[in-house]
Amino acid sequence: MTTRAHTTSDPTPAPARVRQLWHLLEPLHAVVYYAPESYAEAGALGLGTEERWPLYFAWRVAPLGAAPVAVVSAVFHSFEPGMVERYVTGTDVTPEAALAARLRAVDRTWRALLGDAVDGADLAEATRLARTAAEAAVTTAHGAAAGRPLAAANGALPWPEAPHLQLWQAATILREHRGDGHVAALVAAGLDGIEALVTFASIGAAPRPVFASRGWSEAAWQEATSRLADRGLVTAAGTATDRGRALRAEIEHRTDTLATAPWQTLGTASTTRLSDLLATPWLTMIGSGLLPAENTLGIGKV
Repeated sequence: MTTRAHTTSDPTPAPARVRQLWHLLEPLHAVVYYAPESYAEAGALGLGTEERWPLYFAWRVAPLGAAPVAVVSAVFHSFEPGMVERYVTGTDVTPEAALAARLRAVDRTWRALLGDAVDGADLAEATRLARTAAEAAVTTAHGAAAGRPLAAANGALPWPEAPHLQLWQAATILREHRGDGHVAALVAAGLDGIEALVTFASIGAAPRPVFASRGWSEAAWQEATSRLADRGLVTAAGTATDRGRALRAEIEHRTDTLATAPWQTLGTASTTRLSDLLATPWLTMIGSGLLPAENTLGIGKV
């Protein structure tokens, strides 16, 4: 696929645009973790279907291959390590089988939600633009994929033939590229996995019970809150202090900055066009009722 170079006449998209693109692309990626078609594919593999975590870990970890649990836990960062181990080691599904099943799940889910639009001109155009950005995110030139394990792993996969599957893969590469950069920003700020969640909850990114899904115990949460209070980042009750809010704002800004490079390849005009093209599928995914209103990523809150 041909990409075009960024020029000074088409300036770099602003951080606000970069964040908006994440907000638009994330539901396109994440719907596969909630759709009934995905649960059906997971069940056919012998994965548990009473909750979403067996398929979530199977689908998201598969591009890493047979990675050790410690590696998966490191790149997932904010998930409690015991939870990661439980779901990663609790299946004998091979990465190859999981990759094939997740692609079938995406195909079935998108066709169910978008209908004939999956073969439409607007989606094909969106695919071309998103794929250009995604390929820029994982190119080996200038070390673009350096320090981005989940983005690089997804970027190493072959591109499917159908445009809607390419769009999902592009959205996945771009969200993992951003997520890898977010982990780097959290680590640079001196926040471990649970401290990242406590500080995010402290600014109202989502109600505290939402973060329980990451597997941390109440005792671990309280211990993290105490550590952060000692640093002056939260109160004893877990509410952000001015320093804590400033740190989270810095982390989010750094995340946006680290996520900018793929969009430089498109420039402002094409990223604006992509935003326009993504509006309809985004509304469809959001309107499906499959995605939770509150989430640990703070979509719509940050």
